[in-house]
Amino acid sequence: MGVLAGTTVDTLCFATAGSVDDGKSTLVGRMLHDSKSVLTDQLEAVERASASRGAEAPDLALLTDGLRAEREQGITIDVAYRYFATARRRFILADTPGHVQYTRNMVTGASTAELTVILVDARNGVVEQTRRHTAIAALLRVPHVVLAVNKMDLVGYEESVFAAIAEEFTAYATGLGVPEVTTIPISALAGDNVVEPSAHMDWYGGPTVLEHLETVPVGQDAAPGSARLPVQYVIRPQSPDHPDYRGYAGRVVAGAFRVGEEVTVLPSGRTTRISGIDLLGEPVDAAWTTQSVTVLLQDDVDVSRGDLIVPSAAVPPLTQDVTATVCHVADAPLTVGHRVLLKHGTRTVKAIVKDIPSRLTLDDLSSHPDPGRLVANDIGRVRLRTAEPLPLDAYADSRRTGSFILIDPGDGTTLTAGMVGGFDTGNTACSR
Repeated sequence: MGVLAGTTVDTLCFATAGSVDDGKSTLVGRMLHDSKSVLTDQLEAVERASASRGAEAPDLALLTDGLRAEREQGITIDVAYRYFATARRRFILADTPGHVQYTRNMVTGASTAELTVILVDARNGVVEQTRRHTAIAALLRVPHVVLAVNKMDLVGYEESVFAAIAEEFTAYATGLGVPEVTTIPISALAGDNVVEPSAHMDWYGGPTVLEHLETVPVGQDAAPGSARLPVQYVIRPQSPDHPDYRGYAGRVVAGAFRVGEEVTVLPSGRTTRISGIDLLGEPVDAAWTTQSVTVLLQDDVDVSRGDLIVPSAAVPPLTQDVTATVCHVADAPLTVGHRVLLKHGTRTVKAIVKDIPSRLTLDDLSSHPDPGRLVANDIGRVRLRTAEPLPLDAYADSRRTGSFILIDPGDGTTLTAGMVGGFDTGNTACSR
């Protein structure tokens, strides 16, 4: 199954998550196999690898578990990215690890996802790692969450088992403020309700996993007032054909820009108008979210890499005091007084950790006050002071310009993924 020539399709970025051995890689492999998105040589390689391990049938999990250590241990360690397409949509898939020590990788995979598929083993139901991954999906404000109750074949395809798990999970996710939850009973190993409807669960009348992925709404509302363009590069050819050309290249991360619109350049605060927009070397009237463009400005203002171009009608406040919810991903702990680099969009500034007020306890969603530090995979709140003012949106308003990472200034290691605002377990409202 592939994209039909001449058709226009969109792209869905989604991630899979769940506890160890819940069947994430098998689900992905089954989806790729049954949607005919696997090349013949890839399938033959999987068949050989499966036979060498004594398996009677191809282990479809090997289509994503590409690392040697993953194949030897039968687990997923790194985030495995896969690209495939059907006649209705293109997909970018991040298959994330289930082990607790690799939770940081789930943060990486879900950070750009518009949908997360969280698997649970029908025999075990909702476990701690299920709750952890759901909390991360809520924290990252992933718009759509799918609960795939896997291994239904091992519980006799009983509707009551699925219903109990779906009810528990939906209540938990709703409490975290997840905006949309879809529950689907599946057997990734047998293929039930993955690509084709199951013949064993006639009591289920909803979509298959792939059908839901093909039809769920994607894309952000390209409202002009929320437009954001981090400048990546200043283009000045100074050639005979373009002696006075000065363009500011970047990717529109939110909203839309139009020729003639009044814009403000941050952090300088200088105001001007857009005199032109180039897309793939051709002039256009407007630029939309996810498009990489070059913007030309009416006035000769000072614009550099790291600056942010925004509509003058919707300028985010500049601040040096940042309160954020973070997921710590480094092995070394994050402590009060830690000097770091904060990368926001295309801008990187020095910062210091002023306070770590709390750490989130995922068992009961309570806050542990004043932990003093955050260790790998911890979720908590921090207060930072930056050396220079930054134009920060609340993460609740913009996943792109409301997020940042903390970097070790010594070796460039990523320490922490941050989201501007708080994490209220009552409604997950982010506030500055």
